[in-house]
Amino acid sequence: MTAGGHAAVPKAGFQHTAVLLALTTAIAAVFYLFVIPTAVQMAVSNLFAPEVSEKSGEKFDFVIPGVKTLMTKDASAMAPGERQTKAAAEGLKKMIKSEYVFDFETGAHRTVERDGYLKEHGTWVLRATGEGGLGENSIIIEPPIGFIVLSLAIGFTFAIFITFFFPSSIGFMAQKVEREIHHTKTKIRLQSGFPDEIVELLTMPDRDLDQLEHKDVRAAFKVIWDRTAQESEDEAKARGRRLIRFDEIFTPEVALSEFRKEALFIRINEYFSDFVVKEILDTTAGIEWSRNRTKLFGGLRLYMAHHFTEKYSNNVTGLAYFGAAILIVIIGIRGLKFIPATKPSLILAAISLEGALLALLAFGLVYTEGEERMDKLMKKMEDASKSQLETMKDVSEDMHSMASALVGETSEIIKKKVELAIAEALASDDNVKRVVSDKVAEKIIVAMREAFPTPKSNG
Repeated sequence: MTAGGHAAVPKAGFQHTAVLLALTTAIAAVFYLFVIPTAVQMAVSNLFAPEVSEKSGEKFDFVIPGVKTLMTKDASAMAPGERQTKAAAEGLKKMIKSEYVFDFETGAHRTVERDGYLKEHGTWVLRATGEGGLGENSIIIEPPIGFIVLSLAIGFTFAIFITFFFPSSIGFMAQKVEREIHHTKTKIRLQSGFPDEIVELLTMPDRDLDQLEHKDVRAAFKVIWDRTAQESEDEAKARGRRLIRFDEIFTPEVALSEFRKEALFIRINEYFSDFVVKEILDTTAGIEWSRNRTKLFGGLRLYMAHHFTEKYSNNVTGLAYFGAAILIVIIGIRGLKFIPATKPSLILAAISLEGALLALLAFGLVYTEGEERMDKLMKKMEDASKSQLETMKDVSEDMHSMASALVGETSEIIKKKVELAIAEALASDDNVKRVVSDKVAEKIIVAMREAFPTPKSNG
């Protein structure tokens, strides 16, 4: 394998996986402990907040951190620190109206006698019994069940994108894209038949290519031009057409990047397929990402379009169906009353799982080529076949020339050997006499057998 091959970049190691898992865990913890409780609290408060009259003196606000409720007139007049002190000493019952309570303090335990409502340790309580609220009973959410899947999905997503900006020595996705750059170059070489030097020129960023001299790339560009010719000059003349010659448009005034884009890529597209051109362009975008990590979508497209969707599309689709099956089963169990309406944590977990899998499926479809997978496979085979066909034609012509030369030389050698053998035989008197005597003796024996036939036996 050459330096441009797939083996030039090793697979992800322990450090890549460790960094990815550490980032996933840290981000998931932040979302689980801070972001999700705040987001749910804001959503519930906006949807089910009671209408409070200013004249009543009551207030719908945080009685203590993590607990938003409808406070009494006396509690509304207290300072936040005073409310916290009183809640710690006497509980919440005397300061709140239990019709509206949104308690997101996960580690707290509440009792009806002390706080006016029941709450177990490790749960959230959503209570809005007024008109347009949540019903007569409190909604109890268990965050470890309801939101751990969502937190991990968000954490993993952020970790994946963050590792795009890391060095490839520790960044999981950075290493994947670097490896895919080399891998895609190898695929271009195999599909087109061009050597590594030409593949490097085809995938080189425009700025780097324009810095080269025309004389440095002329021979390589001429090879691409000749290789992608659809017909010869004789065939074009027979059809009354004239082919554009390479030297007519490859002039010192033309920019190398423009010539590659407007001439070579068009010929490659017509001779091979648009898929080869897409591989070249996406590889170039990946190289630009490797030099400037802020060009995230170039590296992302290269990996998603030319590796992930090709290798894992069926797996993602299967997982999406699996998540849908889990969601259907859990909703069915809920319909059978095995899961109380006041405890929707398991349903939230199933919805989060299916939502994450569907999001992954949709994200993969964005980077999937418009052709069907079988059409893509056939197009790749066609591109590779064209490359192999050209090679086979060259080999066939060489073999034909060699065979013709060998046949001609062999026939001459055999002819000379026969003539030499005849000449040697005729040059020797002994050989001539022996041959003549053998023939005379043979004739005498035949004549005697004809004159004196052997009598047939009567037996």
